[in-house]
Amino acid sequence: MSGVAKILGPNGQAIPSADIARSRARALIGQGATPYDAADWSSPEMAGWNPWLGSPDAEKNPFRDLSVARIRDLVRNDGWAAGAVMKITDATIGGDFRFSSRPDYRALRRRYGASFDAVWAKEFADAYEAGFRTWATDPARFNDTSRRLSWNQQARLAFGNYLVEGECLGIIGYRPERVGYGRARYATTLQVVDPDRLSNPGTILDSQLIRGGIEIDMDGVPIAYHFRRGHQNDYFNGAASVVWDRVDRETDWGRPIVIHFMDDDRAGDHRPIGGIFTPVLARMRMLAQYDRVELQAAMVAAIFGVYVESPFDSDMVANSLGDDETLSNYQTMRREFHDQRQLMAGNVRVANMFPGEKINSVSSNRPPAAFEAFESAMLRNLASAAGETYETVSSNYRGQNYSGARQAMVTTWKTMDRRRLHFGDAYCSPVAAALGEEMMDRGELPLPAGAPDWVEARAEYSRCRWIGPGRGWVDPVAEPEGSLKKIAGGLSTLEREAEQNDGLDWEETLDQRQLEQAALVARGLTVVMTPVGGDQAAGQGGDGGEKPADPTDPARDKAEREEETT
Repeated sequence: MSGVAKILGPNGQAIPSADIARSRARALIGQGATPYDAADWSSPEMAGWNPWLGSPDAEKNPFRDLSVARIRDLVRNDGWAAGAVMKITDATIGGDFRFSSRPDYRALRRRYGASFDAVWAKEFADAYEAGFRTWATDPARFNDTSRRLSWNQQARLAFGNYLVEGECLGIIGYRPERVGYGRARYATTLQVVDPDRLSNPGTILDSQLIRGGIEIDMDGVPIAYHFRRGHQNDYFNGAASVVWDRVDRETDWGRPIVIHFMDDDRAGDHRPIGGIFTPVLARMRMLAQYDRVELQAAMVAAIFGVYVESPFDSDMVANSLGDDETLSNYQTMRREFHDQRQLMAGNVRVANMFPGEKINSVSSNRPPAAFEAFESAMLRNLASAAGETYETVSSNYRGQNYSGARQAMVTTWKTMDRRRLHFGDAYCSPVAAALGEEMMDRGELPLPAGAPDWVEARAEYSRCRWIGPGRGWVDPVAEPEGSLKKIAGGLSTLEREAEQNDGLDWEETLDQRQLEQAALVARGLTVVMTPVGGDQAAGQGGDGGEKPADPTDPARDKAEREEETT
């Protein structure tokens, strides 16, 4: 006989425990109680907080245009927001966003034979990178479909769209009519597209197979994109604003046509509602309004800073008491007094007051003490949402020491590195792959016998990295020493350290050093290199050299480690 008590129903059978639990939950809800505070709707703090629960597209797509329009207005007119976009773009893309080919020769070797080795990979990468540089830096701008921007400018524009609007779009074109002597070297082009032009044809509502202008199949795979021929609010485009073009995502053999990059917040996302400013838009709006009001108050106080107070005012007294000969005589005497007494000290007039007059000033304490704290709190919200530090967003480095600066750099670098990696993979790599396919078709890439064509091994051939600006240094002495020790200890490579710290290509760096050393030898000069962790210093031999300082040594001068950075 079981020792567990059971509750019997009207039919004499035991009621399932799940039904009992549901009954208890309904009883608690009826009493206004819930097991979790997050689901409480009876307390004063939570009673009025009832957000709507919807799918990603239902929550975002209907409100995208208004949100993006407000964010753009903020970036146009607010220095903090504009500065944040510029600094993040400079740190992630920089002025030179370089393509670095990394063909997966190991995978190719396993499938197609031993001819695919590291030597071949180096030759292939050199040829691929040279072709991409030719395409990207063409002074005639044949890389751009509209022939206006270089590749680096296109990358910055697309990444800026991603930060502000949450997404960036591009169409990879093919213009063979441009190829020829004195014209384009390659037919592949890229056009950066305004995300506003991506929308449902005829502005119809979203449906099962089209979401925010993106046509999908039953698996949720984007198969086509619908673009307006002109922006919806362009008066000069005429009928083009109400005509949509359906553009396939890719060709039948897999060549990319439309590239679309965004951060997916939830499974099933197709369009974002905005970029990095979306969570803090209301706060940034309040900061802008507060700043404007304080500036206006300060200007008013400056304009009316000093005034003269007299015991009578002719207009006010005359209106209230009627004409009075005594008052009239007094005002006449005041006017004559000031007309006749304009005492000057150089070019400065000296105040000389009539009996009964006095000078008053308006004291202005603008901005008030609370303004700086309010501004700091709003900018910290912005910095957190943007993945930046408060010091970087506000350009205020007061009180920051070495340890704090180093920790901030390490933390923000992870976000910057992730953004660069994802943007490079999703937006830039398809462009390089399209160009690589054309280069292979033209016979410009070295291939061993029996090599597969581009379509068969697209992933292995097009594997690459994108090099942007380096992380930089907080301590230009201690941190390079740490990098050298990691290389010597096998914990890192010259390629990785050169790329992350300075944004350099390690092979170009070695080639340049080789040229410089050859030039020094030709001039009878020498450079003494100090081994990492060794006892020999530049210009000294044997054991008489001084060992470089270890930045992790506890005995190192504390004041130096905690030095404030500016």
